[in-house]
Amino acid sequence: MTDDRAWTFSGFDPADEGRREALCVLGNGYFATRGAAPEAEDDGVHYPGTYAAGCYDRRTAEVAGQEITTESMVNLPNWLPLTFRFDDGDWFDLSRCTLLEHEIALDLERGLLSRRCRFRDRAGHTTTLTQRRIVHMGLPHLAALETTLVPEDHSSTITFRSGLDGRVRNTGVARYEALEGAHLTGFEVHEHSPETLGLRARTAWSRIEVAEAARTRVRTDGREPNVPRTTVVEADRIAHELVVAARPGERVVIEKVVALHTSRDRAISEPAAESAELVAEAGGFESLLGTHQAAWLKSWRAFRCGIRGAGDIRRAVRLHLFHLLQTISPNSADLDVGVPARGLHGEAYRGHVFWDELFVLPVLALRAADEARALLLYRYRRLHQARSAARRAGRAGAMFPWQSGSNGREESQRLHLNPRSRRWLTDDTHLQRHIGIAIAYNTWHYYQSTADTAFLRDFGAELILDITRFAAGLARYDPSRDRYVVEGVVGPDEYHTAYPGAATAGIDNNAYTNVMLAWLCRTAVRVLTVLAPERRRELMAELGLREPEIARWKRLSRKLFVPFHDGIPSQFEGYHELAELDWHGYRRRYGDIRRLDRILEAEGDDPNRYQASKQADVLMLFYLLSAEELRDVLAGLGYPFPAHRIPETIEHYLRRTSHGSTLSSVVHAWVLARSDRQRAWEHFHRVLEADVHDTRGGSTREGVHLAAMAGTIDLLQRCFAGVEARQEALRLNPCWPPELGELELDLRYREHPVSLSVTGRTAVVRVGRGGPTGGSIRCACGDCEVELAPGDGATFRWERGEAARVRVRRDRTGPGTATADRRNRSAG
Repeated sequence: MTDDRAWTFSGFDPADEGRREALCVLGNGYFATRGAAPEAEDDGVHYPGTYAAGCYDRRTAEVAGQEITTESMVNLPNWLPLTFRFDDGDWFDLSRCTLLEHEIALDLERGLLSRRCRFRDRAGHTTTLTQRRIVHMGLPHLAALETTLVPEDHSSTITFRSGLDGRVRNTGVARYEALEGAHLTGFEVHEHSPETLGLRARTAWSRIEVAEAARTRVRTDGREPNVPRTTVVEADRIAHELVVAARPGERVVIEKVVALHTSRDRAISEPAAESAELVAEAGGFESLLGTHQAAWLKSWRAFRCGIRGAGDIRRAVRLHLFHLLQTISPNSADLDVGVPARGLHGEAYRGHVFWDELFVLPVLALRAADEARALLLYRYRRLHQARSAARRAGRAGAMFPWQSGSNGREESQRLHLNPRSRRWLTDDTHLQRHIGIAIAYNTWHYYQSTADTAFLRDFGAELILDITRFAAGLARYDPSRDRYVVEGVVGPDEYHTAYPGAATAGIDNNAYTNVMLAWLCRTAVRVLTVLAPERRRELMAELGLREPEIARWKRLSRKLFVPFHDGIPSQFEGYHELAELDWHGYRRRYGDIRRLDRILEAEGDDPNRYQASKQADVLMLFYLLSAEELRDVLAGLGYPFPAHRIPETIEHYLRRTSHGSTLSSVVHAWVLARSDRQRAWEHFHRVLEADVHDTRGGSTREGVHLAAMAGTIDLLQRCFAGVEARQEALRLNPCWPPELGELELDLRYREHPVSLSVTGRTAVVRVGRGGPTGGSIRCACGDCEVELAPGDGATFRWERGEAARVRVRRDRTGPGTATADRRNRSAG
C-alpha cells in the first residue's frame, strides 16, 4: 500500500491469490472482471471471472437426494487470455519461473490495474513484463489490456497467444460444488477481421445471448510491424497467435481491446455484431485510458469523502468506495439490477440480491439519486412477482423474496451445506419477512433525501402500500393480550429459525420485525397524506384499498406486541428462556466462533437452543431509527423506553453475538459510537479489515462484502458526522472522532449541492449554487432549524455544559442572513 489512491500487492502467494483477485476487480456497473492474471486459468489458485450485472441462469442438480434448482449470476467467457512463449519454450507460467520481482498495483483514482514482473525462465533468460488493464467506466461495453515485454539479456522469437475462452463454469465457491456450474452453451467463434476475433454463447436456461469481440495489435519500440498471425480455433474458444522477433532491451507491446454485449442490452441489433463494430471503432489503449480516467474523475467528484487524518482508515474507505462505484454506477442506472451481496466480484450467494441496499442507499441517495432510484425500480418491476408470491401464501399485498435474482421469485436455497460437517441442512431463512419492510424503508428515505415526488407518486407509494398490506396481514389479533402478534418468521439474526424441538419453522414476535412493522404502518398512512388527493384516490382504487384497512394499520401502529424482559426488548418471544451459551469455552476451544451455527451443528447441537445471535437483530432498530424515532414508535405502542435502557439493550446483545456477518460490526460500531468510542472503534476497524485482510478465512475470494463496504462510508456519514435526511430536513448531530482529523463531504440533498466540513461536535454547511431555481433547504441540529438558500452557509455546534447548546450562524455569503442560539435540553 502506498497512499489512499493506490493499493499494491508484492510477491506472489498462491494461497492469497483469490483475495487479491477479488480486491483487484475492475468494473463499471455494467460488467466486472476479477483481477486474475491474463495467462491464468481456473486451476485452484487463480479464478478468472467476468460477470455482467443482471445476467442470471437457472440449473437443476440432485443434492442430498433432492432435485434442487438454483439461479446464479453467470461467469461469462473469459476475455483476458493473453500469454506468450520464447522460441519453442513453454507458455508463460509463474510457477515455472524464478520470480525476481512481482507487484500488482490497483490505482483507485484511475480505475487502473497494473502489474510488473521480472522473471528468469528455465533457459536462464531474464525478462521484464508489465501490464495495464481497464474496464472502461465511460464506455461500459469496453475493456482493454496492454502487455509490454522487454527481453533484458536475450534475443528471442516471441509467440503471443491472445484469445477468448468460453470454457468457464461457475466453480468459484467450493461449497456449491454439488450444484450445476455449467451455464454457457451454443458456442460460436468468428474471425471478424484479420485482427479481431469473436465468441458468442448463450445461457442454458435463460437463453441470454453473450458476445465478446477482441482486437489484438502489436508494436515494437513504437512501430507497428506486420507480424505473422495464425488463428487457433476450438468449439468454445478462439485465439490469435502473433510471432515477433525481439532483441535485448527492445520493448514489445501487445494491445488487446475487448467489447462485451448481451441480449439484455438496450438499443442494439444483435450482440455479436455490436461487439465487433464497437471494438473496430475503439481507440488504442492510451486513448481509452484517457476517457476512462475522465469518467472516474466525475464519479470521484460526486462521491468526495475527504478525511484529513488516519491514513490507514482513509485508504480502506477509499477502497470500499471504489468497489461500490464499480458495482453501482451511472452505467447500471438503466439496467434493471439490484445490489448483489458480493458485488460483481465473485459467486458467493450466487450473485443474489438480499437487503444490502439498506446499507447502500444512504450513501447513494445523497449523492447519486439516479442510481438509488434505479435500485428501487428493480424492486418495483418485480412487484407483480411479489404479489403473486403473497397470493400463493394466502396473503394480500406484496411478499418480496429474501433472495432475489432475475425476475424476483424467491431464490433462497432450501438446503445449506455446512462445510464443517459436510452435511446438507434445511435452510429456512426465506422466512425473513422483514425484507419487504427494508424495501419500504429504503423507498421512504430515498424520498426524504431527494424530494422525488414523481417517483413517490408513480412507483414508491404503490410499493410502500402493497408491502404494508402484506406485512400487516402477517399480524393476527390476540384477545388474551389485546394486541397483535406476528408468528412464524425469521429475524435478521439467522441463527434462530425455529424453537428448539419444534416441528415447524419460524419464531414469534421478533422484536425487530414487529417494531419496524409499526413504523411501516405509520409511514404508509403518512404516504397517503403526502400524495395529491387525486393520486391518492386513484391509487386506493387501483389497489382496492379501503378506509377500514387503513384504520387497521393505525391500530397496528398502536397495538403490536413487542416482547420485553428485564426492561429491554427480547429478540423474539421466548428468547430469554433459551439456554446461555458457554461463550468462553467455545472461544477457548475454537478461537474464531463467528460461524457458531456451523460449529454447533457439527457437534450435533443446534443454535436454536441458545441465546446466541449471528448478527445484530434488536440492535438493527438503533441503526435504522434515531433514538428519538425509536422511542416515539415504542411509546406509540404503549412501551415506554427510557434513555438508560438503550445502553442496557446494547450490552445485553453484544455479549450474545458471534458477529457471523460483516454487517454485524457495522451495526455495533453504530450503536456504540456515542457511548463507548473504544469498542465502536474496534468494530469499525473490523469492518474495514474484513476484506482487505480476509479476516473471514477465505471468504473474500468469493466476492467482497459490498454492504459492509458501503456501511463504513455510512458510518462516517450518518453515524460519526451525524448527517441524515429525515422529517423534511437535512439533520446534523456531529460526533466526529478526533483521530480522523476533519471530514469534508460533498452531498446532493433534494437537488441542492451541499458541502460539509465536520470536526468534533461542529459541522459547517454550505449550500452551493446550481440547485433548483429559487429553492432552499432546511438544516436542523437538535431543535434548531435554519433555512438555507443557494450560496448560504451555517455553522452548527454542540456545546456541553449544564445543558446541551446549539449555536447556529448563517454566513453572510448568500442573499439572506440569520443567527440563532437556542438551548436544547433533549440533545445528546
